Amino acid sequence: MPTSTLAFKSAAQLVRGYKAHRFTPLDVLAAVLARVDECEPQVNAWRLVDRRRARRVAQASTRRWADGHPCGLLDGVPVAIKDVTETRGWPTLNGSLAIDPKGPWPVDAIVVERLKAHGAVILGKTQTPEFAWRGITESTLHGVTRNPWNLDWTTGGSSGGAAAAVATGMATLATGTDSGGSIRGPASFCSVVGFKPSFGRVPVWPASPLMMMEHCGPLARTVQDAALAFTVMAGGDPRDGYAIQALFPDVLSGLGKGVRGLKIGISPDLGVPRIDDEVRRVIATSRKIFTGLGARVFAVDLDLGAAREVANRICGPMAARIQRNLGRQKSRLTNDELIASAAMGKKMSAVDFLDAEAERIRFRSLMAVFHETYDLLIAPTLSCAPFTVGHDQPPGWCASDGEFMSTTTPFDLTGQPAISVPCGFTPRGGPVGLQIVGPYGSDALVLRAARAFERAQPIGRKHPFI
Repeated sequence: MPTSTLAFKSAAQLVRGYKAHRFTPLDVLAAVLARVDECEPQVNAWRLVDRRRARRVAQASTRRWADGHPCGLLDGVPVAIKDVTETRGWPTLNGSLAIDPKGPWPVDAIVVERLKAHGAVILGKTQTPEFAWRGITESTLHGVTRNPWNLDWTTGGSSGGAAAAVATGMATLATGTDSGGSIRGPASFCSVVGFKPSFGRVPVWPASPLMMMEHCGPLARTVQDAALAFTVMAGGDPRDGYAIQALFPDVLSGLGKGVRGLKIGISPDLGVPRIDDEVRRVIATSRKIFTGLGARVFAVDLDLGAAREVANRICGPMAARIQRNLGRQKSRLTNDELIASAAMGKKMSAVDFLDAEAERIRFRSLMAVFHETYDLLIAPTLSCAPFTVGHDQPPGWCASDGEFMSTTTPFDLTGQPAISVPCGFTPRGGPVGLQIVGPYGSDALVLRAARAFERAQPIGRKHPFI
């Protein structure tokens, strides 16, 4: 079997192939590393690839499959870890020159523990902007991560390395984090699946600097793979005080049930100031698709345009805390957006912060009322298609960082599950993602709807040209 074919197989296909002894985890690792050799010099998705460790883990997985005793759902599946997530023995630099790479780096994050326990072959760490505080994936530490659909375009951020690795077959799955759209945005720009679970569903430990907004979730090429990875990553853990400790619901058994009879609201803009016409046209096709699948789809008028500004005020003190905790090393910070957020955070009073939290509660209430009528909301993932690297916004847009992510941020404030699935392409070939949002805790429903859409609109089966 050609190596490129193995590299682009889904996690579910890999597991079936291992079970049938058609190929081994070592075969798949060789194919994926060949894609790294081919694509990485142009894309720059990785901060670190540990080939020796990956081969050792793949060899052990190959033996388990030969013996008929796999150790978990992802045994032998190649996985990438975003470089904000702790990995034992590998430096976690957060895309920053301010972090000392010297050891010992003694712990794995909870999600890494769980992936390893299920036999995943963890390849290395993917690129991120400094402290994941930017809507594009560029930093002084690692340079520019480029979009595999067009190397002149950005991947978005901050999980841009993860999205690019998955899109190019350099990894089957990847972890990402999302406090303003950092899983869903790069997924949209790179035409892959990016799932932000309900807040607290996937525990985040060691604690993130963005602890009050941080969501951890998977990026994948299929919804089924995202659901598999989520099943492994999710579940309570007392080390994360925000984690949901209740029994984790099964998301796999009902994945294929479809959307017949569901009531879905579609918003072309969520009330944000600017949505590209090309994006509107692509997203409009989703209404017909969901209607054809048996859902009842209604145009809705939602005003979530202020959410980005509220999120900025909540995150300002967290940026100030990052800067404070770096001590003398704070002078090495180079991310202007992070520095500006920290300066704003230092000026805020406790009352200012509580005012922002009150606005967050208002958005939560607004969406809770919405979901009393509608099972799901569909909308653009981002306000635009990919734009040229070296810019924080499309040409002619507001200079402030993240305006094009105004459609993702509301659901970080509310903590609702939201997924981006490939929806189509603009006339110039720019990927566009559809965002599907459900009530808090309805992770299984959101994945089920995404799976139904993916089957009806299999645009995600296309691979980038690189």
